[in-house]
Amino acid sequence: MSIDVIVLLILLIAVVFFFRRFSSVVYFIAIVDILLRILTFVKNNLGLPDVKALIDHYVPESLPSIFARYTNGSVYTIIMWGYVIIFSIFLFYTIKTFWYKRK
Repeated sequence: MSIDVIVLLILLIAVVFFFRRFSSVVYFIAIVDILLRILTFVKNNLGLPDVKALIDHYVPESLPSIFARYTNGSVYTIIMWGYVIIFSIFLFYTIKTFWYKRK
């Protein structure tokens, strides 16, 4: 296992331990994935070679890239379906929050 998986698992366990709600886990996974995608965008569009090398070396592109690096076949497919379900739940939570903020 690499450091990115270890850090991700420790943070996930911390979220589950401290917040103890399923919605907190969903929000955590969405926040981490969005942060990784923003850092990848910065890496690709900033134009500074030092920053690009630093982000490229230490930060994965997204959660699916971490899953793809360490799993394959049926396990990867199951994990990706779980990922899609979690992001669907995140979308539901976001729409629900947006709908109730309207009133």
